[in-house]
Amino acid sequence: MSSSGSRHWLRWIIAGVVVVGAVVVGGPFVYIHFVEGNAPAPLSLKSSAGTSPSGSASGQATSAGQASAGPVAGTWTIGSGSQVGYRVNEVLAGQNNIAVGRTKSVTGHLTINGTSVTAGTFTVPMSTIKSDQSQRDGQFDGRIMDVASYPTGTFTLTSPISLAPLPAVGTVKTYSATGNLTLHGHTRPVTFTLSAERTSTAIKVSGSIPVIFANWGIPNPSFTGFVTTANHGVLEFLLTFDRS
Repeated sequence: MSSSGSRHWLRWIIAGVVVVGAVVVGGPFVYIHFVEGNAPAPLSLKSSAGTSPSGSASGQATSAGQASAGPVAGTWTIGSGSQVGYRVNEVLAGQNNIAVGRTKSVTGHLTINGTSVTAGTFTVPMSTIKSDQSQRDGQFDGRIMDVASYPTGTFTLTSPISLAPLPAVGTVKTYSATGNLTLHGHTRPVTFTLSAERTSTAIKVSGSIPVIFANWGIPNPSFTGFVTTANHGVLEFLLTFDRS
């Protein structure tokens, strides 16, 4: 083969390598940024009356809010509009992405004595948690969470939460919660911050629980070197409790 012919083929080989590289790197970029789009925002409360980490707004607003909402003591059951899911940072062929899966199939309750939450729990059928990718859901249901063997995830409060002084209706207040989180057949104690809002008819609660996969015996979600993830994620929730 002549030297000019060799150079011709070399140029084609180099061009081919460049094209393949562009597809490998650019394909996921285009998919993540233009096809899949941004990940859903974290589940959270949006107060209409402001956020109060240490109590409610003014004393006058508190009295009016308490009067319109009535007492909080009693049993409250999770109702419509509630969601639970996961949020995990992943790298897809060199491109940063956020994987999010959620379900609205949530059950649970709160028990309030006076102004203290003395019991609380929520449970999710793990097979109902879905993302925007069927391939990701297949890995989640099988290799990662093994939902056939471990069909539910559950959080159970183990320490009371004082709500005093009760916030005004529409005011979001933050609290520290401690309980047991059961995932993948393992139960571990967790402590985290949650936000709560009282409306005229319900109590809304949101928060996120950090989850280090190995602590619950969960295999790292990374898959065949093409998708890699951090060794941790968060379980996020937005719950609406209606009076039972």
